[in-house]
Parts: sequence; C-alpha cells; structure tokens
Amino acid sequence: MKLVVINPNSTASMTDKIVEAARAVAGPGTEVEGRTAHGAPASIEGHFDEVMCAAHLLREVQEAEAQGADAIVVACFDDPAIGACREVATGPVLGICEAGVKAASMIATSFSIVTTLPRSVPVIEELVRRYGLDHQCRRVRSAEIPVLALEQPGSDARARVRAEILRAIEEDRCEAVLLGCAGMADLTEWLSAECGIPVIDGVTAATTFAEALVRAGLRTSKIGAYAHPIQK
Repeated sequence: MKLVVINPNSTASMTDKIVEAARAVAGPGTEVEGRTAHGAPASIEGHFDEVMCAAHLLREVQEAEAQGADAIVVACFDDPAIGACREVATGPVLGICEAGVKAASMIATSFSIVTTLPRSVPVIEELVRRYGLDHQCRRVRSAEIPVLALEQPGSDARARVRAEILRAIEEDRCEAVLLGCAGMADLTEWLSAECGIPVIDGVTAATTFAEALVRAGLRTSKIGAYAHPIQK
C-alpha cells in the first residue's frame, strides 16, 4: 500500500516531522511518502493562507494520484480544500481534523482541542460543527503560539501547549485532548505522559484510518459531490 502524506504548507522541516509520525504507526507493507506543497505559504494560519495553499496542494494530490497513491492524508488541521482534493483523487483522502475528532469521539465522551493561534479557533470550531461532533467537543483552545514556533529550537512552544492541555483538563473537564496542528505531531507521546490524559494527533489517526479504508477496498465515490471536476 502506498500512502502519501501531504504538507499543504512549504516548510520542509514540518513535512519531515509529519512523515516520521505517520511512519511510526503505519502497518507492515505500507509505504509512506511525504510531499511538501512548494509555493504555498510557510504556514497555514487563517482563511487567506488556506486559499493561497489550495492550488499547490491540489497539484501534489494530482501528482501523488498519477504516481500510484492508494490513499492521501492532507496534514493540516484546517483540512484545507479537502473536498477539492477528493474530487481529483480516486483513493481515500483524509484530513487530520476530521480523523482526529472522530478518533477522539471513539475513545472519550468529551474532548478539547489545543491549537496554535487564536485566529485558528473559529476555523476549527466550524470544522467540528461540520463533522457533527460539537456536542462532544468541550472547547477549542489556543496556546497562543505561531505555527512556525513549533519548528524553532529553544522556543517555549512545547511548554505552552502542555500548559494549555493542563488548563483544558481542569477547566473543561474533558476526557481527551486533540492537538490542533500537524506541527505538534512529535509531541503526542510526551504530552500524554506529562498530562495523564489521552492526547491525540490527527496525523497518526488519519494514517491508520486511511490504511483501514484501503484494506477494506473503499475508494472515494465518484457519483455526486466528489465526482471528477468537469473539464472546461
């Protein structure tokens, strides 16, 4: 099985981190390939960045499809252009927000999400509503850190994420926490041990869900909303 994990921003170091997280949970026989959306913004923080990354992301999806990808993971918590990605792909395409919230709903009756900047909070809240899990999501929280701070050695990003998770446990009384940024993928094990609560990374959830869909023989429906784009 060939699984392609696409980072919709142009920061290659983040792609490396994401791919490492995916490979850590991929099953035997699964080849994980990482792709970076070169030309996209360096990070995706808001609606403008989502739009600006879309064409570059779709190019990577089309190339991955042409090179035999069985499934694709779009590794940004905003799930940018996910519908368009599914139109151009035949195999499953998973966004890490959708995979993460659905995983959280299966292991806990309530969860909170910890993301990066405050501007991402309403974007994620809307996604949670779209995925039908707002009744289980206690709160979407911001650790008030830029995405790229997660890539900077010596920054206090790790400590800020940990502190926000501890506040979520105390104030939200949630049973699990979902990390609201692909750039946090390498913190999952440490944060789970530090905070004493299931901490979920959307990259690993999407990876394992994608494998399951492929093994079940399921592909993206081409009747209706995810039909191939009309040639014009």
